[in-house]
Amino acid sequence: MFIFLSKLLPLLIYPVGLATLLLVLTLWWIWRKRRGRALTSTAIALGILLISSNTWVAGSLVQSLEWRNLPPEPVPLAEAIVVLGGSTRAAIEPRPWVDVKEAGDRVLHGAQLYKAGKAPKVILSGGRINWKKGGASEAEDMAQIAMAMGVPESDILMESTSLNTYQNAVNVKEILEQEGLSQILLVTSAIHMPRSLAIFQKQGIDAIAAPTDFLVVQGFFSQKRGTPQAFVLNSLTDAKNLEDTSRAI
Repeated sequence: MFIFLSKLLPLLIYPVGLATLLLVLTLWWIWRKRRGRALTSTAIALGILLISSNTWVAGSLVQSLEWRNLPPEPVPLAEAIVVLGGSTRAAIEPRPWVDVKEAGDRVLHGAQLYKAGKAPKVILSGGRINWKKGGASEAEDMAQIAMAMGVPESDILMESTSLNTYQNAVNVKEILEQEGLSQILLVTSAIHMPRSLAIFQKQGIDAIAAPTDFLVVQGFFSQKRGTPQAFVLNSLTDAKNLEDTSRAI
């Protein structure tokens, strides 16, 4: 029940969910013949959608999270590379193999760090909520991709039961203690890193941030307003911006 509520309740405060609730309230006020209140709730809903789907707003929110933990240069050596799930779709027909999502850079970056000799073990952490998507665990999916990139199966440890970031940290800590491992490179999307790093460190894990999957890069804002045409197009509402604002929230 906790997992279900943790997935449901945030939807009500994300821009689309909050705007929808306000529009439902608008219908209520119309039915009650409260025209002024109906107009107010409609205006607020429209404002939420306009602001949250704006390039500059979405980009600023995302950057405020992503740039807190920039990739270390050079990446230090550690005892294990921990890659968090949330980046794959299970190989369910008609998919011919495991699919990677936008955050698929996580497992790719983890494999690259391993091949660069940054740690001798890769821990893949992520289960699968059966009622949400189904299929094999995300750890199993990521293992297929990692092995396809040349990571030996003998150097892969899987944690296949966690359903959120807190469980990732708790279960990974158990694996680290069992294997006698200490310092890790934590790999996840840059926007997810501040929360993930804080949760892992609170569990007493010596974690070094190794973020990937950056949405906002150098020159992002100047590129968006580079020409009058670019400025106009990037000032309009966009579903991708709406998604990025929701991810940041």
